[in-house]
Formats: sequence, structure tokens, C-alpha cells
Amino acid sequence: MKKSIFYHAGCPVCVSAEQDILELVGTDNVEIVHFGESKSRIAEAEKAGVKSVPALVTPNGNVLHINYGASMADVKA
Repeated sequence: MKKSIFYHAGCPVCVSAEQDILELVGTDNVEIVHFGESKSRIAEAEKAGVKSVPALVTPNGNVLHINYGASMADVKA
């Protein structure tokens, strides 16, 4: 089974959402991408349709924007 991907920037909103996602979906079903640690994956997230973080991209390619921590422009700055 393909995993969902949870993208975030490490802000308090993102970290809180990460904890909830891991609890709901399970660590085996989601890949966590922290842009502070993996800046090279920003383009991948944008290509997938991520407009702000935190965001969860489902295995079907749907982008679920969760709450609002930062825009992708803020993440790239």
C-alpha cells in the first residue's frame, strides 16, 4: 500500500497536526516530510498541489490542507 505524505515546516501548528495525523493514520501509513530537514522536497510538494503547510497528500493524490501554518512562499523564504 502506498503511504500518505505529510508535509510541514516545523511550526507549532504543524507539529501539533503531525502528532494528530500519526495517531489517526499510524506511523506505518504516513511519511513525514519536515521542510527544515528536507528542503529538496519543496518542489515535490508544490508539484503535488501543496499550497500551504501542514498538508497531507493521500495515496490517491488528494491534498488535504490542515489548519494553516505557513504558505509555500513562506516555506521557501
